[in-house]
Amino acid sequence: QVQLVESGGGLVQPGGSLRLSCAASGFTLDYYAIGWFRQAPGREREGVSCISNRSGYTYYADSVKGRFSISRDNAKNTVYLQMNNLKPEDTAVYYCATVQWELPQPPTRLEEYDYWGQGTQVTVSS
Repeated sequence: QVQLVESGGGLVQPGGSLRLSCAASGFTLDYYAIGWFRQAPGREREGVSCISNRSGYTYYADSVKGRFSISRDNAKNTVYLQMNNLKPEDTAVYYCATVQWELPQPPTRLEEYDYWGQGTQVTVSS
């Protein structure tokens, strides 16, 4: 059974940092791409970042470029999203998602992903 569990969310002041984790079980990440998405109240879910399986190619939304960094540890079956210089507009529920993927470039659209975690809340506020 494919399962993704996000953790690491919380309340942080503007300019602060958080590291989100996405722990996978029921499958091995070696053959899967992982994406991070977020959804703020009243807004559609949007892509934040994603990483391919073997090529290591990454993608970042313009709004997070230079502040967020995605990485994966296949030995731990876990993907991370390091978020620095957080802004109030980063406040959202953050989800990780996965899909079996063979192309070098990772999928960037949410409809391309098959499995989703339950989400973790990130609140940026003073």
